[in-house]
Amino acid sequence: MLKKRIVGVLIVKEGIVVQSIGFKRYLPVGKPEIAVEYLNKWGIDEIVLLDMDATRENRGPDFAMIKRVSEKCFVPLTVGGGINSLECMKKVIRYGADKISINTAAIKNPQLIKEGSDVLGNQCIVVSMDVKRNGDRRFEVFSDSGTIPTSISALEMAKTAESLGAGEILLNSVNRDGSKTGYELELIKEVASMVSIPVIACGGVGHPKHFLEGFKNSKICAAAAGNYFHFTEHTPIFTKAFLKNYGVDIRLETYATYKDFKFDDDGRILKRSDQYYDKLRFEYIPEEII
Repeated sequence: MLKKRIVGVLIVKEGIVVQSIGFKRYLPVGKPEIAVEYLNKWGIDEIVLLDMDATRENRGPDFAMIKRVSEKCFVPLTVGGGINSLECMKKVIRYGADKISINTAAIKNPQLIKEGSDVLGNQCIVVSMDVKRNGDRRFEVFSDSGTIPTSISALEMAKTAESLGAGEILLNSVNRDGSKTGYELELIKEVASMVSIPVIACGGVGHPKHFLEGFKNSKICAAAAGNYFHFTEHTPIFTKAFLKNYGVDIRLETYATYKDFKFDDDGRILKRSDQYYDKLRFEYIPEEII
């Protein structure tokens, strides 16, 4: 069985990575290449780079940025934003991306999913869905960075994406974005149970237990977060250690494994005994080569 994946999502606005809160407020973080280098160093499984300005500004991807980021990235890299043609997809791959994420383009021109899958392979095509609860409490897909309603249900969009050859679905809950309250479990359970392709949940993580809830309560193959990974340098590693403690089959291959560590109510690692640190002083750990 495939191991579960932890995915870091980097939202880029005006050329810098930002923390997104409800797709309305944005707090600056820093350069994309530095954020990628950090995630790559501290044990992330995959990275998704989304340029939220590209579609709004009616322009293509920032290929120079993609090239800079890909040179620092040693895990699978998915790139989205402004991709609306097969030729654009090919160029994004040439500049270093491993996968393509399409969102608004997949809504306006669903056949683009099939075109990309036929030429590049379905493993390269990720359909990103920004979903909100509408007035009827249904999960509705929104386009243009979660701003324009489409009247398409999340389940309908997911099934269409799968039938046209998408290899994965990135499922974003707009309502939970930046909330730190956990995934929209009802949404991810509904979608993941009705499609056979991998579903990546995103939106709402504020604690390692939220990843655990996602994996334990749905059939998702990967759990993603954006803001959560900007707070502490070892966040990907100790998130995986937390999940391993609860039996989640996940890859943890860095020297810092936090084996047998315990966590407080905020998801932070509890201090070990002085004896533990005394012993650690004399332990040789070779430089990690990534």
